[in-house]
Amino acid sequence: MTETPIDVLILGAGINGAGLFRDLCEQGLTCVIADKGDYGSGTSAAPSRLIHGGIKYLETGEFRLVAQSTLERNLLLRNAPHCVHPLPTVIPIFSWFKGIGAAVRTLMGSTTAPRARGAVLMKIGLALYDFYGARARVMPRHALWGRARALAEIPPLTPRIVAAGRYYDATVAHPERLVLELVQDGLRASSASRAFNHCALLGAEGATVRLCAVDGTELALRPRVVINAAGPWIDAVNATLGLQTRLIGGTKGSHILLDHPALLAALKGRMIYFEADDGRICLVFDYLGRALVGSTDTRADDPDGVRCEDGEIDYFLQSLRSLLPGLAFDRSQIVYAYSGIRPLPASDGSAAGLISRDHSAPVIEPSDARDWPVISLVGGKWTTFRGFAEEVADTVLSRLGRARRVSTRDLPIGGGRDYPADPAVWAAEAGGAPGRAATLLARYGTTARAILQAEGAAPTSLEDAPDYTLEELGWLSRNEQVQGLEDLVMRRTALAVTGRLSMRDLDRIAGLLAEVLNWDAPRREAELAQVRARLTGRHHMRL
Repeated sequence: MTETPIDVLILGAGINGAGLFRDLCEQGLTCVIADKGDYGSGTSAAPSRLIHGGIKYLETGEFRLVAQSTLERNLLLRNAPHCVHPLPTVIPIFSWFKGIGAAVRTLMGSTTAPRARGAVLMKIGLALYDFYGARARVMPRHALWGRARALAEIPPLTPRIVAAGRYYDATVAHPERLVLELVQDGLRASSASRAFNHCALLGAEGATVRLCAVDGTELALRPRVVINAAGPWIDAVNATLGLQTRLIGGTKGSHILLDHPALLAALKGRMIYFEADDGRICLVFDYLGRALVGSTDTRADDPDGVRCEDGEIDYFLQSLRSLLPGLAFDRSQIVYAYSGIRPLPASDGSAAGLISRDHSAPVIEPSDARDWPVISLVGGKWTTFRGFAEEVADTVLSRLGRARRVSTRDLPIGGGRDYPADPAVWAAEAGGAPGRAATLLARYGTTARAILQAEGAAPTSLEDAPDYTLEELGWLSRNEQVQGLEDLVMRRTALAVTGRLSMRDLDRIAGLLAEVLNWDAPRREAELAQVRARLTGRHHMRL
């Protein structure tokens, strides 16, 4: 087998791996990125869909992380305007002075999370948040509402509140697509680099790492540096490389999505970021026409079997009933649920919520049996992926004796490239049916132009999700490394996560993919059965 020399091998194509791949490719390095699943199919597919500065990290004294997070949030609003959007956020406050002592103790190192954060504490926190978010600011400063104003703004809120804080963070509409676009940007910048999804790591020996691509082809690579970006699977990947580590001590985050028009009407595009009755932080906001509710934070270590459990669903629904007694909540409103393991650093701390969300990149140096260093990407959060990638890329460049030639700070991502200042003007010029260009621009950014051309004058809409067309899905299937039905309905599109996927549309999409990917009838039926089982079993969907 011919061995291929490369500069860097990245194992894991979640947000951290994809961000690093793009950065290194922009510097002219030859890189390979490989994932055992699809791009962004692990932890990166299970976030709260927020791009945020981490206001709750102020109480744990992680001021550097808040400063970096608010800057990266502001940069993403500029560099990925098709995916990242401002999100006005309301924090209900239930007392004036509570929580100050507990917050001080946490700052001093207490492992018990604060409870009942009062208005004085929240005012200080919001002012600090504005201060740290000043760099590259693109959104308004905070405001403190009195009780009457808060209840007027959101009438179903519990009258137990005494005030509410209003500030701005951001949401990412299509996180899995953003991961894919980073990979595509990397390939565009470095023609010698390659990206593989559904690719197995077979092992390593001496200078060589062996992989098996989705088509069964074995690859023998001779990297100069190996990056382990496998998230909660980091220790397992290191074991396959012949290394014994204990770097990851993850926590589980679960979410549900509700079909609840009355709740969305009350939210008016805002997120409510609130304390549940037990003091844990929860959130609810309008995500693509569904009410997204999250998140739990409990210790867990099985990323392959993780799912949102019945007890977590009960917890969410009861928390919403307590917060919004003017609305009704029950299980029949759930259209989708998901869960993931946060790849946090191993920690023996008593409170899962206090494990640092900061990142690190420990290095295992070469040895007699291994010619390359292994750099593991531990921790981090969605928002800070670019900054994390920049730090690690600089380390890699230094080791390889190369200089940085491009900064990613102001580099547009994917469909954010050449994004129009006036989307309405762009949509009018792009053509297509009335409103169609605007829909696709919001979904794909400027990549929408190619999809519009593929659709032609009379595209064929899905029956139960008519804003998606077969021509659109066909273009995605041919141009975005779709390998299976799950890739298309769960990550290239928002059909599954919004609960809008019907069985008849799923069957029709499977037929389309069978034509594009040359599946026979048994393969088509196997794909359908696999996706149906996953969506109904792990994600609580009713197809």
